[in-house]
Amino acid sequence: MQHDASARRNAPGRLVFLVGPSGSGKDSLIDAAREQLAAAGVEVARRTITRSAEAKGEAAHSVSPERFAALRGEGAFCMHWQANGLEYGIPAQVDQWLMQGRCVLVNGSRAYLPEARRRYPGLLAISLQVEPAVLRQRLLARGRETPEQIEQRLARNATFQLEADQPVHLLDNSGSLTAAVGRLIALLREQGGYAVQD
Repeated sequence: MQHDASARRNAPGRLVFLVGPSGSGKDSLIDAAREQLAAAGVEVARRTITRSAEAKGEAAHSVSPERFAALRGEGAFCMHWQANGLEYGIPAQVDQWLMQGRCVLVNGSRAYLPEARRRYPGLLAISLQVEPAVLRQRLLARGRETPEQIEQRLARNATFQLEADQPVHLLDNSGSLTAAVGRLIALLREQGGYAVQD
């Protein structure tokens, strides 16, 4: 099952690509905003990840590496990437939603953003920003990594640079989740990210 890349370029909907360092709260923000997003006609793509179903985090579809490779070979993903030793896939249904004129929110990857932009030139890139001390606290509370691994992750994050020549909207998530949701909704309205409702 293959998907026509030209259809993506001509799709009347808009892809919202949300990125940010691990622990920045992308999952929490999406979950907290889900009701308002649904009311506005914004679809939220459910990722497929090679992580055990018991792992804490987003309500993703967890599969084995072998199953992920099979799904990728079948064309089940419109986008896929590797990060932190895991494989991430975005369902091909996203292309159908975009062709229907819908706005689609994807929990994305900073490193994959240039490729996502190539595939979906009109995408709206949003980067969650979190103060280092807050990010450290969240990563520790999450309990997935040792303190040493967390410090290494924070060091990598400090040196990571997004595309300098492409528009990326920054959204602060250092404070309350309610405030961040409000900023996300306001940004989507400002940028025309909402789908047109009948």
